[in-house]
Amino acid sequence: MLDNLRDDADASPLYEDDGLPDFLEVDMGGRDRRTNDSSGFLKPILDLSPLQRFIIAVMLFMTVCLIGSMLLLVTQRLAIF
Repeated sequence: MLDNLRDDADASPLYEDDGLPDFLEVDMGGRDRRTNDSSGFLKPILDLSPLQRFIIAVMLFMTVCLIGSMLLLVTQRLAIF
């Protein structure tokens, strides 16, 4: 029974595997693509659409407000009642 399941799984893949792109590929100049751009660490953020960046900024703002209010409550600088 398990052999039949294995054969079925090997025979018909659910998707066509085209292979993953090589992210560490060397560019045409012979240098590594990660080191030739000074703002390479910002690329994942800069590739987002403006709406996605806005949502991330709002979520970050809300997180800072929440942590700040919790800190004020814990240090008793702000009282609820």
